Amino acid sequence: MPRPITRTAIAIAAAVALAPLGAVNVKAQGKLDARYVVTLAGVTVGKGAWLVDIAEDQYTAAVSGGTSGVLRILASGQGTGAATGYVTSGYLLPTSYAMTMIVDKKSEDLRIALSAGNVKDFSIDPPPPPNPERLPVTEAHRRGVADPMSASMIRVPGNGDPLSAEACGRTTAVFDGRMRYDLRSAFKRLEAVKAEKGYQGPAVVCALYFTPVAGYIPDRPAIKYLTAQRDMEVWLAPIAGTHVVVPFRATVPTPIGIAALQATQFISVAQPPRPTPTSLKVQ
Repeated sequence: MPRPITRTAIAIAAAVALAPLGAVNVKAQGKLDARYVVTLAGVTVGKGAWLVDIAEDQYTAAVSGGTSGVLRILASGQGTGAATGYVTSGYLLPTSYAMTMIVDKKSEDLRIALSAGNVKDFSIDPPPPPNPERLPVTEAHRRGVADPMSASMIRVPGNGDPLSAEACGRTTAVFDGRMRYDLRSAFKRLEAVKAEKGYQGPAVVCALYFTPVAGYIPDRPAIKYLTAQRDMEVWLAPIAGTHVVVPFRATVPTPIGIAALQATQFISVAQPPRPTPTSLKVQ
């Protein structure tokens, strides 16, 4: 698989960034504490955790995870990542994204700084070797984008049930530090889900379509394979107290079986708004 999806799977970041960031009720606040397993053809190959905190004026998200089971024997890997941003005028606006990966004792640090949907600065340490076949990422490609983790927190418009077809049917422009790509979703159905701990209830199932834009090598088989895929899915569940839905499950067919990201724990809690001067009672 291409590097953006490989890195995200190892770290249990949202490998299924689906939607452009949309309006969020400023007073809507909630937290998520989730645990995931990654399987390939039914065999566990990775585990990780995802913590999300959406406050009145800011949000944070953090992931950690690594390889496990049979895959750990073949190649060890672990990673941590974080994304931060503001909640301004009802919108989630990412400001930073960071990912640290260690694969077979080789470390890589990636940093992205954003403002108003545009990449202001980014770095990869150590820098990747140049490849003349890689399509260049221009300044224009880094405008109007979201980082992978922030983009996975999908705002469903309106004041109704966020578990509706409106959670799908959109396209996201994503920049992960190397590649600029689009992920388009389309509504398929509703399914009942149940975590071993935490959430049980409906989830919105969306079809997922990957389109590379820049920063990739066109002749690579993995890119061609993912671009041609029409059977990828993501299952979305809500963060309590908000109109935001996030991945509960995701599946990607591969030549050796289904690769799946599955929540084993999905605990979300609504948070009351912080008191304002006008809401405080005079004692």
